[in-house]
Parts: sequence; C-alpha cells; structure tokens
Amino acid sequence: MTRQIFALALSVLLVALIGPRQAGASERIPRVGILFIGGKDQPHLASFKQGLRELGYTEGKNIILVYRYAEGKEERLADLAAELVREKVDVIVTTSAISALAARRVTRTLPIVMTTGNPLATGLADSLAKPGGNVTGLSVMASDLSVKRLELLKESFPKRTRVGALWSPRDREAEIQFKETEEAAKVLSVRLHQLGITSADDIDRAFNAMTKARDSALVVILSPLVTLNSKRIVELALKHRLPGIYPTRQFVEEGGLMAYGPLIADLYRRAATYVDKILKGRTPADLPIEQPMRFDFIVNLTAAKQIGVTVPPNVLVRADKVIR
Repeated sequence: MTRQIFALALSVLLVALIGPRQAGASERIPRVGILFIGGKDQPHLASFKQGLRELGYTEGKNIILVYRYAEGKEERLADLAAELVREKVDVIVTTSAISALAARRVTRTLPIVMTTGNPLATGLADSLAKPGGNVTGLSVMASDLSVKRLELLKESFPKRTRVGALWSPRDREAEIQFKETEEAAKVLSVRLHQLGITSADDIDRAFNAMTKARDSALVVILSPLVTLNSKRIVELALKHRLPGIYPTRQFVEEGGLMAYGPLIADLYRRAATYVDKILKGRTPADLPIEQPMRFDFIVNLTAAKQIGVTVPPNVLVRADKVIR
C-alpha cells in the first residue's frame, strides 16, 4: 500500500512539473495580419508595435505579425487580404479605409481593425458606438477638419485667395472632405481650384495646372493616394513656391509648410488595444470605434523661407510644433 501511495504521489508531482510546460509548448501563438496599401517604408508601424509592447506583446515571442504590402496598387489589396485569411491570422489590421473595404470583401467573419479612415462614410460600420459587423478601430474624422485647414491657410495668407485643392475623386472620404472645403471656400471668399488626381502620374500635371491658373496657395485633402505621394507633393509645392496646408504632420516633416490634423502615430498605437481585446475574446461588432483625441498644428519655418513667405505671429503662436 505504501508503495502504491508513493507511486501515486510521484505521478502527481510529475504532472505538476511537466504538465504546464507541455501545455505551454503546444499553446498557439496569435497571428495578426497587417494589410498595408503602401510599401515597406511605413512611418507609423513602430507606433503600433509600441502599443503592442505596452500590452505585453513581443513580436516573434508571444505574437506573430504577418505583413502584406500593396505597394500603392489598390487592385492588389483583395488578393493580399485573401492571403492573410489563408495564413489563418486571428485579426487583420488595415492602414486605410480602402484596405478595410478590400479585406471585408474577402471575409465577413474575421475581425478587422482600422487604424485610420471614416467607417461611416465608407459603410464599414453602422455607427461609431455599435459597429455591428466585423470592422472596428479608429476614425480619423478627416471630413470634420477640412474647414479648419482652409481657415488657417486664409488667416496666414489673406491676400492669397486663389487656392488649388489637390484631392482624389475616387476616394469617398476625400469626396466628402472636398465638398466641405468647397463650402468653406465660399464663406471665406476663397476661389477654389479643384485638381482631381487618380494616380501618381497626375500630380505633376496638377501643379502645372495650378501655375497656369495662377493659384497662389495649396490645400491637400487626405486620401491614401496623396499620403503615398507626400514627398513628391511637398517637393512640387516648394518648387512652385506655393504655401500649402496638409492633412497630417508627415507632410510637414518631409518639408511642407503647415499641417493640421490628428496624430496618426497615436491612432496606430491605440489600434493595438483593439487587437488585444479581440484576442481576448471581444467581437468587433461590440467594440466602439474611437475618434482621435489629439490634434496638432505644425509649422515648418524652413519651408516658409524656401517659399518666401512669412507665417504671422498670431498663427505661429498657436502651433503645437515649429520646425526651424
């Protein structure tokens, strides 16, 4: 009897020591697909990884990130999303509303987390409070900021009343922003010259059209197309000596004059919290979509010098950041 009790105790001890180790070894590491509309040069990916680290995730250790890049080719997004589904990822993180739409065309069940976009304008959610489908995440509220940008441009350069508006007519969100900018232009007595672009090849032609029309300033309306070509847009604005206001600080950090908008890096960091909640069992349909809490106004005085303009002190004092 004593020998039987000893054998039983030894078995219990071995299960206690070895069992958890075996369970841990067989535990599946969560896989998160990230669908980029751009290429591998992603300025905000570090912020998303930072958000994951703050929640206890380390890439390659207790979470696997699966990357897919469309390299600016919108038509590739659906195929790349399908690849992520075949990779058996647990959630797809998208870097634009266009990417989220492409992913949702492929799957209506796999959770999708947006980092930026307008989910209501694009039909990705029933409401911000109750998305209702398999898409949730962050909204940039881009359409609500267009008027403010034009006001800042007019206040900075009141005599420059002919303004070129660079936008992408193929983008539903950009269309809403353009219409709001158009209405604001009427109130501010600004003559708005609409310059629709559908590809990178149109950008040079748009700036040449602004020169012929004698436009004296520039407003850029947010869309993936302009973001992917931000450096080229900024270079041409400087070349044509056009003071411009841009939708995100990325443009100004690349040499543009002014920007007003949400902190995109902050949205990417917050997207990690959605991934965490979904991995822990929450459903996208019940996760409210967040609106940005932080906005910033940034001015590049080096660009002002290159263009040959002076940003008034009353505008400059309101800047959250000034590049000198």
